[in-house]
Amino acid sequence: MRRSVLVAAAILLGATAVVAQQAEIEQSHALMKANGKNLGGVLSPMARGDKPYDQAAINTALTQLDETAKKLPSLYPASVKAVKQTSEYTPSPKIWDDRPGFDAAIAAFSKAVTEAKGKIKDVDSLKATLPTIGKSCSGCHETFRVKNS
Repeated sequence: MRRSVLVAAAILLGATAVVAQQAEIEQSHALMKANGKNLGGVLSPMARGDKPYDQAAINTALTQLDETAKKLPSLYPASVKAVKQTSEYTPSPKIWDDRPGFDAAIAAFSKAVTEAKGKIKDVDSLKATLPTIGKSCSGCHETFRVKNS
């Protein structure tokens, strides 16, 4: 009887760990989709003139990007490295193999967003600042993200 309880507890503990890892992965995917929505659906269209300039929408987008930058380091612990992912993109093993590089890329993204929050006041400053955010975002993707085949 005691052995059965111990086996059941071990299985439950293992299942709980898998659920926690999956939650971290899902959270990182949700944050990346929100980044895409804010960059591609809010900031870029305003910079191109496809949408009217809206400072409140820009501030909201930059706040979300800033919150993502703060959360990213904690969303890629070593425990999620081996978890099979089913989305179109998956984290590259380089995140864990080159953690200092990954942390530096996140820091660059965070710095770009923080600086943008103080600079963007009109469409011209948006046009001038947006490429820096985009470059830091895509630079991280090029190195630390893999397209699933």
